[in-house]
Formats: sequence, structure tokens, C-alpha cells
Amino acid sequence: MTLMDYWYSLLSSVAEEHRKRPVSFRDGPMDPLAVLDGNRDQFRHWGLQVCFGRARLYGFLLLLTVMFFITVSYILTGEKNGLLLTPSPYRIRTIVGPGQCPLNLTSPRDYASMKMVVKTIVSKVKFSSRHVPELKDLIHNEPHVFSVIPRKFLPNIKNPCWYEEQAGNVTADPYGKNLYARYSRRFRAVCDVLRKTFREHLFYQGGRCYRLRCLPYFYIIGQPKCGTTDLFDRLKMHPDVRFTTMKEPHWWTRKRFGIVRMSDGFHDRYPVEDYLDLFDMTAFQVQDHLAGNTSSNQNSRNIITGEASASTLWDNKAWVYFYDNGTDGEPPFLIQDFVHAVQPEAKFIVMLRDPVERLYSDYLYFSIANKSAEDFHERVSESLVLFEGCLAQASVRSCVYNTTLNHAMLVRLHVGLYIVYILDWLSVFRRDQILVLRLEDHASNREYTMRTVFDFLRLGPLTEQEAAEITQSPVSNTRRPADKNLGPMLPVTKEILQDFYSPFNEKLAKVLNNDSFMWHNHAKLM
Repeated sequence: MTLMDYWYSLLSSVAEEHRKRPVSFRDGPMDPLAVLDGNRDQFRHWGLQVCFGRARLYGFLLLLTVMFFITVSYILTGEKNGLLLTPSPYRIRTIVGPGQCPLNLTSPRDYASMKMVVKTIVSKVKFSSRHVPELKDLIHNEPHVFSVIPRKFLPNIKNPCWYEEQAGNVTADPYGKNLYARYSRRFRAVCDVLRKTFREHLFYQGGRCYRLRCLPYFYIIGQPKCGTTDLFDRLKMHPDVRFTTMKEPHWWTRKRFGIVRMSDGFHDRYPVEDYLDLFDMTAFQVQDHLAGNTSSNQNSRNIITGEASASTLWDNKAWVYFYDNGTDGEPPFLIQDFVHAVQPEAKFIVMLRDPVERLYSDYLYFSIANKSAEDFHERVSESLVLFEGCLAQASVRSCVYNTTLNHAMLVRLHVGLYIVYILDWLSVFRRDQILVLRLEDHASNREYTMRTVFDFLRLGPLTEQEAAEITQSPVSNTRRPADKNLGPMLPVTKEILQDFYSPFNEKLAKVLNNDSFMWHNHAKLM
């Protein structure tokens, strides 16, 4: 039955009920005066029933009309502000709905049931290659981005930069419409500084005016709760490294689609110019070098800009709204396709940790109330059932990127399926462009991991004092004391999650040629 059929049948039943409602009078002739005199209360009661009945009917009709027009308007216009729906190419079969039939942790039957769910999931894990879209299709979907960013960058400069012609009034406020400045007080303060010297950094040639634009030389792209904040804080202490004002601009994955928070729907899309403004501080320093306005020419030339959004590796929620979504449940376009098209030689740093511990840390960090090891177990169980239901109808890649499933799961199981994302990034970028680290190694030997990162980015040597400051600074973004007091997850939860992630970790270790990514020792970090 369609929605319209349901509405019609409901209206018909209401109308029929009012039509058949009996009206009784006292025995005797229908003398109007007698009726008015003898049945006054009966008429008054009947009249009130009719009034209230009609009021309910009209109110119901009005409500259905409003709902109908909202639905039609949503479908026809694609407007999603404040009304965020998550379409899915297929239905998700649920065995246990969220909040229903809570599992008894001491029951062998429930334990066996969850083990069977995981066994079913593991039996269906297959890693398939993806079809990489052609450049013309990428340009068709994001014409403005490709009209702003050129195909080639300036030579002899480490950072990817180019000159952009300034048309119109060069005295106008260059940051007046920047949406990052609208929502970030910190970036507004940076814009105030940039405005003061903006016109001094314009370049004139052949009667035309240009400004220097730059993209990041490298990206820290993942994963959440895997130490990216600590890596960011240490890396920005290097004298040749510059980061954006905010740690996570999330432009590639969210802001360019108008997503501030998925739960809030879509807002104004951030144009690529707003994103490029975040790197103007570095662009000014490079421009000073090019104009010969700095005494440390070599250092200015080697300055690199980084961007650290932990969503870049995995978050492709918006593709179902903005790109073709009629493709067997798998996204035809991914974030890395567009990044590669505009910046094919970019470098990427990925920090991973044991996905079992990552999930628990993620739960503790993002949950607000009623956190407990038992609640975490319930959420894991329900999410595994949802994932198994998806796999009954679709591929692993389809389920990993399915927006409806991701929103339905009470914990982010999919974020820990690292190999699915890594394989998709390797479908467009070379292996030597992606540095994959383990948080466990970083925690035990920060000096080694930071040296590895510096070599990967081809940064110059540091003095002993600079190196010591970077490696010995306090750890950033550790687990909150209140969350530590909750203790570890239940042993049964850990066992189930280890079984779930095992085939994905094994494939990751094989692709990276490093057995430590199987996390056999299941290192624990607080």
C-alpha cells in the first residue's frame, strides 16, 4: 500500500464513521416545537458531537494536506534544510531493532546468537575493486572547483601554489563573505590580520592584478580517536610546517556540501575560495619569498601547509545527495577522486589504532549520558545485527558507505573497517603517497614516529632542542578522567568485536605488508 492509498483509506473510514453515527429522538411525532422543548439537551449534545467531529476531521485533513505538500516540495526541489533524510539504495533488514529485546549478557543463548551474527558477517567479507570515475565526470559534478584550481602549480616551490587573477574592486573586503569566518571566531581574528597586509601581497603584471593561492602540501586524513590531534599538535611545532587555523576544516567531506552537522541538515555550501582562504597565511610568506622581501629565502621556499581533518579518509555521507546514487549501493564518486584530480601529487598521513579499542574510545568520547560497559555492549550488538542485515542484501563496500545504515548503528563500527577505505584511496593514489602509522607505535616511541613523518614530508633537520620539544611535549586529547573511571569494555564485547574486525585487519596487514596491523597483542591505550 502506498502512502497516498493509506491516507485515502483513513479519510474514508473517518467520513463513514460520521455518516453512520445514529441520531436518536424520543418517541412521538416530529413536532419542531415539541422537539425543541422536550429534546433540547439531546439536540445540544448531538450538535456538540457534530461540531467536535467536524473539527477533528478538518484538523486531520489540514494536517495531511500540510504533510503532503512538505513531502512533494522535498521530493521536487531536493531542499534538505532542516529535513535531513537518508535515502538508501536498498532496505536494511533488522533482526533486533535499537532499544528492543535487550540482550542478557549472562545468557548463553544471547552470546551464541551474537557469535552467529559475527560468523555470518565474516563469511560474507569479500574485498572488491572499485571503478574509478573519469576526469570529465568529476568536472561535470564539481565544475566550479576545477575552474578555480589549475592543473599545474608554480615550479620551484614545495607548496602547491598558483597565481589567481583578481577581477573587480581590489579594495573590497576579501574575507567578507567567507563562511568559515562567519562560524569561527578564531578565523575571524585571523582574517583581521590578513586584511591589513592583503593588498601588499598582490602581484601586478601586464596591467593585471593577481593573488597567490595555495593548497595543502599534505593531509592528515584519519582516523577519529586514533591520535590525529596529538600528531597535529607535534607536527605544527616544526618550523617549516603551517596548518590551517582550525584543526579540522572538513571541507572536502562536509563543508563543500553545506554540512556543519549531519543532524542539522544542509546549509550554504562553502565555496572552494573559502577553503583556500585558510592557507593565505602561508601564501603570504611564500609570496614574500618570491618578491624577495624576506631574508630567509630558503626557509620561505620550503614552508609547507598541512590540513588535518580526520573525516577525509572515510566520510562520504553526502554523495547520495549530490552525485548519482543509482549504482548498486556503492558510491560512484569518493572524496579521493576529487582530491587526486586537482592535486595528484599530494601526500597523506593516516593514524590507526586497534579498531576494537578505537570503537570504545569513540563511544566514550561522543556519548553524553548513561555511559557504561553494559550500554556499550548493547549498542555493539544492535549495530552488528544491522550490519549483518545489510550484508544479506549488499556488498561490504555498499554497507560501509551506506548512509542510512551508518546513521542507524548506535556505534560507528564502519569507521574501524580501515582496509575498505585504504584500498579505495590506493585506487587513485600511489602507495608511497600514503603514510600509515599505528597509534600504539606512536605512544611507545614518539621520537621514531615523528622522525618517520618528517622524512615522509621531506622536512629539513631539526636541532636537538627542537626535536626534544616536539617529542617530549604532553600528549594531546587523552581520555577524560570520568571516562577512565568507567573501566574497560566487557570481555565478551571485546571478544565479539575482535572476531568481527579480524578479517579486515588481516587484509590490511597484507596490503601494508606489516603484521602489526592485525593487532594480535591488542594493545590497550588510555
